[in-house]
Amino acid sequence: MFAYFWYIFISILLAILISAFRVLREYERGVIFFLGRFYGVKGPGLIIVIPLIQQMERVDLRTIVMDVPSQDVISLDNVSVKVNAVVYFRVIEPDKAIIQVENFLEATSQLAQTTLRSVLGQHELDEMLAQRDRLNMDVQTILDQQTDAWGIKVANVEIKHVDLDESMIRAIAKQAEAERTRRAKIIHAEGEMQASEKLMAAANILAQQPQAIQLRYLQTLTEIAGDKSSTIVFPLPIDIVNNLMKQ
Repeated sequence: MFAYFWYIFISILLAILISAFRVLREYERGVIFFLGRFYGVKGPGLIIVIPLIQQMERVDLRTIVMDVPSQDVISLDNVSVKVNAVVYFRVIEPDKAIIQVENFLEATSQLAQTTLRSVLGQHELDEMLAQRDRLNMDVQTILDQQTDAWGIKVANVEIKHVDLDESMIRAIAKQAEAERTRRAKIIHAEGEMQASEKLMAAANILAQQPQAIQLRYLQTLTEIAGDKSSTIVFPLPIDIVNNLMKQ
């Protein structure tokens, strides 16, 4: 009986000793607490945690890719859209990530959602669609400042989708079509103005040279005479006759 007791005692002691050895990977750190008080950060590699006296919390230092769920956002011009994003961040101070916040993953997710709604709500729909890089930077800057106290570094924020309802899509299509029509009319008007300027310049040159007018008239007759399928009756300007009589 006594030998059996020692066998159990030795087995328990060996189990406790074995449990004291922990192996942390290169990307892991262990936050150690000694009787509830913060003791230090250990790792990577083989570390010793005294059972019953010390406790360890593992922290992953790799970049975490967090998907921000679709958020209902009302833009500055009162357009309701659904926006989702992705956040890239990592823990740079394991002790703060454990001590300063209860669950840094959940806290970062909730903060990302509220920040996304707050930042995008300050911009119009056109800015959401055309200036995503600037909006990504604004959200990333705010998140990075807020999570700094948690020992977290936000590396990047990317807005993935801005979803609109069907009525808004049709309205945007009509707006784009109207814009294309406006540009076409402006280009046509500019072309007419340039053509009129050239015609006015040509008329001034012809007015200064009567012989040029005669040559232009004869050239036009030659071009018309090339069409033999019809009979053409044309007036003869009296100024051309007078010029011919003078010669």
